[in-house]
Amino acid sequence: MDRLVVIGLDCLTPQWALEQWIGDMPNLKALRERGVGGRLESTIPPITVPAWTCMMTSKDPGTLGVYGFRNRAGHDYETLDIATSVAVKEPTVWNYLSRQRRKSLVLGVPQTYPPKPLNGVMVSCFMTPSKDVAYTYPAEIQGLLDRLAGGEYVIDVKDFRTDDREALLKSVYQMTEARFRVFRGLLKADSFDFAMMVEMGPDRLHHGFWRFCDPTHRLYEPGNPFERVLHDYYVKLDEEIGRTVEAAGDASVMVVSDHGAKAMEGGVCINEWLQMNGYLKLKAQPEKRTRLTPDMVDWPNTLAWGEGGYYGRLFMNVAGREPQGCIPPGAYERVRQELAAGLEAFGDEEGHPIGTRALRPEDVYRQVNGLAPDLIVYFGDLNWRSVGAVGVGAPHLRENDTGPDDANHAQDGVIVWDPGAKWTPRREVRYSIYDVAPSILRFFGLDIPEDMIGRTII
Repeated sequence: MDRLVVIGLDCLTPQWALEQWIGDMPNLKALRERGVGGRLESTIPPITVPAWTCMMTSKDPGTLGVYGFRNRAGHDYETLDIATSVAVKEPTVWNYLSRQRRKSLVLGVPQTYPPKPLNGVMVSCFMTPSKDVAYTYPAEIQGLLDRLAGGEYVIDVKDFRTDDREALLKSVYQMTEARFRVFRGLLKADSFDFAMMVEMGPDRLHHGFWRFCDPTHRLYEPGNPFERVLHDYYVKLDEEIGRTVEAAGDASVMVVSDHGAKAMEGGVCINEWLQMNGYLKLKAQPEKRTRLTPDMVDWPNTLAWGEGGYYGRLFMNVAGREPQGCIPPGAYERVRQELAAGLEAFGDEEGHPIGTRALRPEDVYRQVNGLAPDLIVYFGDLNWRSVGAVGVGAPHLRENDTGPDDANHAQDGVIVWDPGAKWTPRREVRYSIYDVAPSILRFFGLDIPEDMIGRTII
């Protein structure tokens, strides 16, 4: 019977894994030579939540109604919900397999906390608040994880935005080694048709060490003590891939990431820009940089406000929709186009264009469910992050506002897959994240639902 093992590596980036360092990653290289490998275009926006769920459902964020880790839960100004597994209403690959009595192992896949029943085993993701809660299905396997890890099974590193780089490096290695040991231990302990793990280590190290390792970063210093951290970690991942391929036996193996990474130029202070241009009014200006909270805003005189993050989310204050909305519904589209044009024209400190894109959700998604942002903003085409703070005193910031972080997310991740001799894969330079789920269903001989977005690779 066909078996498939998926090794998910959050944020693994193609310019290193498939290009610059592929010669130092013999296991990944061999897997690509036996099958296919290329870039994997991510979701809009390219962020962990909801990208992995989009991958496993072949549905876009608009269809899922999940636009990030936190989402508006109502048209008031306060309520945000964390997008846990409860928000996932569309069937995943393992749901389809369970219906066919195929057994799955799902370990660490983002947006699986709290765990839901399936035919098999689930260990939920980095969103698990602590190991004191129920984070496995079935519950009784929870006690097994530390033993399989050979120490402590680590859900996630505690703080990857830190100046203590040595501690971060040590904790990521501990997490990565433990996750792979547990995955291989569970893989050998039972017979699974489908087994998938996601390791968060690449993401955590990219955000912590990019400036030290990328010669194109504006803060890079040749010869710094952390210069080889990311290269050496990629080599470590390749060793873990090799051990996992061996443990998988005759199973097909896929390596995949949800998005990539790139050097961060700086941040655009979206709420400072909105204030400068008359769209956002505060009751009083803070004396120092601070997070924008609803009580600070003069809502009857505010047209729009924004959220920070790897991309910008802009929300408009619409009469009849928001409690103190002041944009007449008939003026909504005019104001939105005006905002988009202004953001796209905004440049760096010298006024040079940076290539910002302001996207309307209905233009990029098949459906727009839940409470989507009115505009999705890629500052500098993701070379700049969105800074939500106010009291900055300028619309630009050359440091991260939420702790040390010199990498932003990039649109392309990675896929490498040896589907086996019976398949002739479609060879492309760039695949879509939505291609993964239909390809898995076809691998198992299952019908592909018509509402899936992607195309099969096999």
